[in-house]
Amino acid sequence: MKSLFVFLVFLGIHSSVFAQTEYSDRTLSAKRWFAENEISALNDKFIGVRTKAGKQQGLFPIKKTGVSTEPIITAAADFLKSLSLLQKIRTQFSVDDPEWRKWSNVDNGIYVRQGISFEEMTKEQKNGAWKLLQQSLSEEGVKLSKDIMKTDQTLRELNNDKLSYGEEKYFITIMGTPSKTEPWGWQLDGHHLVINYFVLGDQVVVTPMFLGAEPSVTKSGKYIGNSILQEEQNRGLELLQSLNKEQQKLAIIETRKNRVNIKAEAAKDNLVLDYSGIPAKKFSSTQKKKLIELVALFVENIRDEHAQIRMSEVIEHLDETHFSWIGGTHDNSVFYYRIHSPVLLIEFDHQRPVGNPDEEAGKPTRQHIHVIVRTPNGNDYGKDLLQQHLSTHKH
Repeated sequence: MKSLFVFLVFLGIHSSVFAQTEYSDRTLSAKRWFAENEISALNDKFIGVRTKAGKQQGLFPIKKTGVSTEPIITAAADFLKSLSLLQKIRTQFSVDDPEWRKWSNVDNGIYVRQGISFEEMTKEQKNGAWKLLQQSLSEEGVKLSKDIMKTDQTLRELNNDKLSYGEEKYFITIMGTPSKTEPWGWQLDGHHLVINYFVLGDQVVVTPMFLGAEPSVTKSGKYIGNSILQEEQNRGLELLQSLNKEQQKLAIIETRKNRVNIKAEAAKDNLVLDYSGIPAKKFSSTQKKKLIELVALFVENIRDEHAQIRMSEVIEHLDETHFSWIGGTHDNSVFYYRIHSPVLLIEFDHQRPVGNPDEEAGKPTRQHIHVIVRTPNGNDYGKDLLQQHLSTHKH
């Protein structure tokens, strides 16, 4: 019986898998690659994203923020109460379970997810799930989440593929038990949208967060006009264009954008990534303001009060922050940019088309965007806070 359980855990099976019976050889190959890649990553003890110099210590103390997390706790507890016993078994994990690290931005035809999906939920459960997101995220963050889900419906229409794509193929898991004093959290996992949300007292850590879209601007179908990550795209280019020639020479790593450049996506929790590009201490005051405003576009997807705390951390380390660029500098260019500091890593990447038949194959396009937001030096998933808590509390 134990060997069967291990086998099921290895495959990451949940009930929806049994409806997925028809796969092409290419899909099976992709599923196998992602499974092997994830297993390999999970076999490595979590350290966190860091530079070759090693993990920087003492960046994330346990402290009082004065911002109540009670509305989030209540929403999560109510959502759990709405689940049946079998649904709860699939959905609730321990706070230190490896499930935290099991997520991917790829579609459901390739990656098997845990928890309960919106597609399976009753109306009451859906309301509870959205209440949890509304209490945890800002108004902008909830809207962005819904808009990303809409792009998956567009891909369903473009590809006539009900297995891989759909606006309700997004899964929620709860880690630990919602509590005012004990660590816990939740995860939303689906194609182009992954949110890891850790809570300890009145502190929150909302990384890794993956945001993406294909198409980024919808030109047909049910959600025609849906538009995602355009300001993040345009403001990034605006910052680069504000740099003088000498600054651009430091910031630009490569002038050609012809491949996937993002580095810290799924299964890259222990990525070793050195700083590159131009340090913000070489920016003018106006350029520093533009950088802060660009970072805020990503950070302000979480609750307003916690976003302010997060931004204060970013600003504290602003002179240690590096901005790097790959690609063109013209108004219609495709590109990649990275914002990297001891407490924050943001990557924005124009990708090659995958599910959009309207785009030229093999060439990066503005119609396919990937974004990852991480907390370097060991605090993704709130791991640093969790270890500090466990070292001083008996469990």
